Order: sequence, then structure tokens, then C-alpha cells
Amino acid sequence: MKLKFSLPILLITAVIGQGCVSNKKYQELQSTNSKLQESNQDLNRRLQASESDVSGGRIRIKSLEEQIAAEKSNAASLQAALNKCLTSSSQGNVNISKLVDEINSSNKYIQQLVNAKNKSDSLNMVLTNNLTRSLSQQEMSDVDVKVLKGVVYISLSDNMLYKSGSYEISDKAGATLTKIAKIIKDYQNYDVLIEGNTDNVPIKQTNIRNNWDLSALRASSVVQTLQNTYGVDPKRLTAGGRGEYNPIADNSTASGKTQNRRTQIIITPKLDQFMELIGKAPETKP
Repeated sequence: MKLKFSLPILLITAVIGQGCVSNKKYQELQSTNSKLQESNQDLNRRLQASESDVSGGRIRIKSLEEQIAAEKSNAASLQAALNKCLTSSSQGNVNISKLVDEINSSNKYIQQLVNAKNKSDSLNMVLTNNLTRSLSQQEMSDVDVKVLKGVVYISLSDNMLYKSGSYEISDKAGATLTKIAKIIKDYQNYDVLIEGNTDNVPIKQTNIRNNWDLSALRASSVVQTLQNTYGVDPKRLTAGGRGEYNPIADNSTASGKTQNRRTQIIITPKLDQFMELIGKAPETKP
């Protein structure tokens, strides 16, 4: 809004109205009037500048208010996201804790299995070493002892163990069976499978139908000898025949046939010990 200054004009009018004035006085009045007009123009310019500054200030204030509102909205969104994250994190911590417990339980169970296996492996090695040391050099030519996959295999040759063409135990097998029986009795927590094997030459005896019969009869003879002569608990013994169907050498040669005609005494840890461990396996929750 512009200010209007009419005081100089009124003064001039008043002076004129009173009559003529001197030239000097008139010039002074004109000078004063000019100064007043200049002052008036300067004030008007300042007023316009002030109004412009006020308008610009209002625009800046509005912009700042809008910016503040936007920042508040953004802060509220961030807070909501943070709250959601904290809630999820809390639930996640619970799940992680449960998972850690399950992992620890599984690791403990795995360690139990490893310990059981290591114990079994150690006992197998001790059993094998004890038996091997007890056998003479001559006996070792007819007996092969090895450990495969946690199982002890004692393989006895056909010529040493049985009478020729028969399933009856020979007299010369007694010394070797005595040592094997002692090992079996020393390790009470092991089961014993006696497995008969033959070559592929058909048996020609009227009282034996085929190699299945021969292998089973030979295994049964060893079982009964261990039970009746050496006092091995029959509950630990199993007799089985595999005939000619589990060869370890080529039956086309005499040497191969000799290797295939064998009886294996298989000493294994009792399965119920491992089944008991399996039954104790930790449950995993979904």
C-alpha cells in the first residue's frame, strides 16, 4: 500500500492564499517540497520492498511447513517399520533359540553314535589282534581274519575245517576252533553268524541234494560244535548257507574253487544296541 504525502501542497496553497511571498521564501518552500517528495518516494520504495520480503517469507514458511509435514510422515513410517522389525526380530530370536537347541541336541546324538561306532571299531581291532596273536603260523595259512565295515570276518578253509567231501568237523580243526570260541566267549556283546559257502561244482551225495544243503549243513556243524564242545551260548549263534552264490574268486580255476569253499564266522555288534540309540534320536519340530 502506497503512502501519499499532501503536506507540501497544503503549505504552498496556504502561502499563496495569504498573498505574495518573497522570491527567497518561495525557493525555500520549493526546496523543502522537493525533499519531501523524494522522502515520500523513498518510503514508498521501502514499503514495496518490505511487502515483497513479507510475501517471500510467507512462501518460504509454507514450503518449510510442507517439508516438516513430509518429514513427520516419513518418521512415522520409519517408526512403524522399526516396530514391525523389532516384533519380527523378537519372534525370530525365539525361533533361532529353538533351532540352536535342536542343533545342540542333534550334535549330542551324533556324538553318541560316533562314540558307539568308535567303541565298536576299537573292540573289533582288539578282538582281531587277540585272535591273530593266538593263531600259529600254520593255522594262519587256513584262517583269514579281517574287519570290513565294522564287522569281523573269520574265514576258515574247507580243507582244515571238514572231513573230505563231508560236513562233519575234522579233528585237526579242534585247536583252531578252541581259540575262536574263546574270543567269542570273551566278547559277550557280539552276535555270531556262521555262513557256509561252496564252489560251483555240484555235490554228488545221495543224502545231500545240492550245494545249498552242503553249505547250510557245514554252517550248522560249526554252530553245534561251538555250542556243545566249547560252551558258546546258542542264543548268540546263527547258521546260514549261501551255496555257490557268494564267490570271492573265479570258479574256473582250482585255486579259485579252493578260496570259494570256505566257512565264515562273522562277529557283529548286537544290533539292539544301535537300535536303542536310533530310538533315542531327537525329534525335530516343524
